[in-house]
Amino acid sequence: MEPAIQINPGATKWDIRQKVWDYIEENNLANFPRPVHNRIPNFKGAFTACAKVSELPVFTGAAEVKVDPDKPLEGARLAVLQAGKTLLVPTPRLRTGLFNNITPPEGASKEQLRICSSSQGVKDFSVPVGLDSKVKVDLVVVGSVAVSEKGLRIGKGEGFADLEYGMMVSMGAVNESTVVVTIVHDCQVMDLPEELIESHDLTVDYILTPTRVIETKCQTPKPQGIIWTKLDPEKLEKIPVLKKLRELEEECGKDVTLGVAPEGTEPGLHTGQTKRPPRRRPRRNIQQDDEGESKQEKIGDSDQKPRQRPPRVRKEGRGDGGGENDREFNKRGRGGRRGDNMREKDQEEGASEVPTQRRLPLSVTTVYLGGIPAGLRVSELKTALREREAIPLRLTWQGAQHRAFLDYSDPQAAEVALESLQDLSLNGHSLQAELAKSQRGGKRAGQSNRRERPPMAPENTTDPPEAENDTNEKAEQE
Repeated sequence: MEPAIQINPGATKWDIRQKVWDYIEENNLANFPRPVHNRIPNFKGAFTACAKVSELPVFTGAAEVKVDPDKPLEGARLAVLQAGKTLLVPTPRLRTGLFNNITPPEGASKEQLRICSSSQGVKDFSVPVGLDSKVKVDLVVVGSVAVSEKGLRIGKGEGFADLEYGMMVSMGAVNESTVVVTIVHDCQVMDLPEELIESHDLTVDYILTPTRVIETKCQTPKPQGIIWTKLDPEKLEKIPVLKKLRELEEECGKDVTLGVAPEGTEPGLHTGQTKRPPRRRPRRNIQQDDEGESKQEKIGDSDQKPRQRPPRVRKEGRGDGGGENDREFNKRGRGGRRGDNMREKDQEEGASEVPTQRRLPLSVTTVYLGGIPAGLRVSELKTALREREAIPLRLTWQGAQHRAFLDYSDPQAAEVALESLQDLSLNGHSLQAELAKSQRGGKRAGQSNRRERPPMAPENTTDPPEAENDTNEKAEQE
């Protein structure tokens, strides 16, 4: 199969990463979170690709499986839990240790297992695994930015997957026979120059995509442990578990001499360096905090007046009795990628005081959610939407009629939400998620087929549709 992305001669690892990230964004091949730059891309079709892991012969005999915490690998984590195997997930950025053993509640339902496989579930249902634990990992699943059919792999540039594997070798948790699998979009499979791969780089034995299962028969050896000369004191100080492992190896008489970060190395490999900003975000500075994570600062006049917040946004979700959780839900629903895009457009056009309502989409795509059980609170539904990352622009709650309507910015966002809401079950009842009749040629009572953008409301003027939503929610609470 001809690779979708061609690599230019002399390209560096960072050039390849940028090319992959740009290609995925330009072709709209990713789900939330966006943009994919500086991430392991959460590509469309990730669940389909992840489902193939259970078809591998090595999966059947595996007892303990290590799966990275990246969003596109959520389906692989779910497959491990559904098969009743031990799921080990590295702690993000190795801040508090090496592994967490994800332990679902006894007799967990399919919905509970799905929650356990999410990023929130990894936090809530994990038991730390120390360096002295006698774990034996039978299968390793990692994310990638680019990979070749020969098994060569490029990550997002921070080296954590390579480091985790080296630490597992030092612990005796893996050996040369341990199978490594990566799960990517088809476009991420390409011809990678072999000269770019170093001794600390992890290679893979299988590549799973939405359409293919590739056995690489990789001839390049995997890391044989921690290569201490590849690490500098700054990196060591930020990863306490790595510091402890170095002390243990030093006691065993091993050479643990650290290296020094050379000048002009590849961006992102050392935590003290600044990553190259993504090309699609030219008006932002990308810096790194003390943990090495990217953060973005808006370029503009610090004396700029704050943008006016319209009454509609302030009233969102009022009356549901949800307290802090619902305020967080509404804040996240208003923010995110859509808000970032609006800020960027304001900067480019110089419209710093344009009210947010004028940036609402001309029309929205509505998802119908039926089968809501009696007694369910709107705050509980919002929590479920947060966990599945299906937060709408607006939620119309009609609990007395056992239904709700979720408005999304466009059909693509609604499609992603529908995929996330499949098999949703609350209080023992399965909910039905589908496009509302207004999107399928029918009508909801009192509505046209097209849900147009609400008109701009004058200052301090009550918005009738919003007030109606509030009444519905209050009535249900009472």
